[in-house]
This record gives sequence, C-alpha cells and structure tokens, in this order.
Amino acid sequence: MITRDTTAFLRMAQACTPDFGTATARAAFLVAPDGFARAEESASDNRYMHEGSDFDPGCANRQHHELHRALSSELPVVCFPGDADTPDALFPNNAFATVPGRLIIGRMRHAVRQRETTRRDIRDFFTQVLGCTIEDLSRQSHPCELTGSLVIDRARGLGYCGLSERCDETGAALMHAAFGLRATLMFDLAPGEYHANVVLAVLAGRAALVCPQGFADPRVVETIVAAYAPHGIVLAAQEHAAFAGNAIALCGHSVWMSASAAAALVPATHAALDRAGFQVRSVALDAIEAAGGSLRCCVAEIF
Repeated sequence: MITRDTTAFLRMAQACTPDFGTATARAAFLVAPDGFARAEESASDNRYMHEGSDFDPGCANRQHHELHRALSSELPVVCFPGDADTPDALFPNNAFATVPGRLIIGRMRHAVRQRETTRRDIRDFFTQVLGCTIEDLSRQSHPCELTGSLVIDRARGLGYCGLSERCDETGAALMHAAFGLRATLMFDLAPGEYHANVVLAVLAGRAALVCPQGFADPRVVETIVAAYAPHGIVLAAQEHAAFAGNAIALCGHSVWMSASAAAALVPATHAALDRAGFQVRSVALDAIEAAGGSLRCCVAEIF
C-alpha cells in the first residue's frame, strides 16, 4: 500500500507486526566534510543552511571525526573521503541507502548532489566488498532523496514520505518499491521544509519524534503519533529548530542527535524518551549544521 489516506494507513500500520526486518542497522557509513562549503544550489530550497561566512571547514572536520568516533562505540562505522566538487556529500543518506544485499542509489534534485551518486568507490565497496547488487534510481527523472525524504520503520516495513521539491509522488512510489515496504504514507511537508527526516524520526520501530510544524496537514501528525502510541513524541517548536527531529537510533537503547538538539530538549521529551527506553547521546555538530542538516543526515545505514 502507498497512500495519502491517513485512516487507511493507520489501520494497516497498527496491523503490522515488527517482523519485517531488523529495527536498527548492522553498520553505517559517513562521508568526510572535505571541501566543506556552502552549496548554492542546495541552499535554494534548504532554509536551514547558513550564509557562506558561517562555514568553518576545520571545525566541521573535527566535529565529523568525533561523530565517527562516537558512533563507533555502538556499531561498525566506515568513513569515505569527501570532495570539494560535492560539498553536500557529508549527508550521504540522501544519496545512498540499503536493504539486506542491495545498495539503493537515489535521484537527487540538484546537479551538485547528483555528482555524489556516481562515486565509484562507494559503489565498489558495496558490490565488491559487501557483495551487494545495486538498484540505481539516479538515472530516472523523478527526485527521490532516499532516507532524507523517506523515514522508514525497518521493523514493521512502514514508510513515511514527505513530498517537496526533493521528492515527488512518482519518486515516492519508486522508493516504496525499492525498499519493498509494506505500506508508505505520502504527505506534503510544510512550506519551507525540504526533507521528512528533519521533522520526523522513527526510533528502532517503537517510538517516533514528530515536529508538527513541519507537516502541511495536522492529520498526518496525529496518524504518526497514534501509530507509535504510547511513544509518539511531539516536539516543541524550539526542539524542531534545533534539529531534534533529525535523530537516529542505531541500537535499541539509545537515540543520537546533535549537542544543540539535545540541549533544546524539554523535560517532557526527556521523560518520554526514557519511558520508551532510549538514552540520549549527542555530539557537537554546530559547524556541520551550518550546511542545513544535522546528525541523522550524516549517517547512511547498512542493513
């Protein structure tokens, strides 16, 4: 099922058991922020991106290295080099994603990001080292920026796809098929939002962080909260602004977000995450956040 019908989707979601796949990744990969700079094309539809004078390549590299070190405490993490010709490549989850045995390559909206998807080293790592096949969506015309646009509940096989300039309905359908999902809910993001994973995080298949200001239709927010009851956690506006919705669970007992996001969490959110069984872990990423993304955007999962 792929639908905009929130009632039909919720009925399906509540019937799905967590037997679709593993809830969290077995490994992850990063791309270093080499050549870190403002990408003007990407800035055209990313309101979170700062002006070029705010970009500090040295600090971004140090923070990214600390992110690599920190995430490696929970699972194996590989880091590929960056390239000045692809300044957004430090957010690889938009371009690359996996299901067991297969690498999925997305269709990026902007040319500066389309160059990322042609990287031979990343493709060869998955095919020659991990023995994966490739499903390449980059050569068709419909934008589908993978786990930036599509937030996935891997345990139940559910997708939440935010439509914007970065993903249209055809792109959503292509991703639904590529990931082999049981059901995908399509919805419009609020004006000014570019990716669903900035306003929504599904944590190990049993909880969700939801930023209501990021959704055009409040019924979608109500549906997602109900799907993860009693652990559908609605974030406040200041938490949303600090990238608290751009979070990820890499194991069953912790949730990762940037230090600025963690600092913005209100007591009620801390209590809700604790009830859901998650400890908040964080890394300073303020230099990287100047590029319009945060911790979850930096992490491409390997299933």
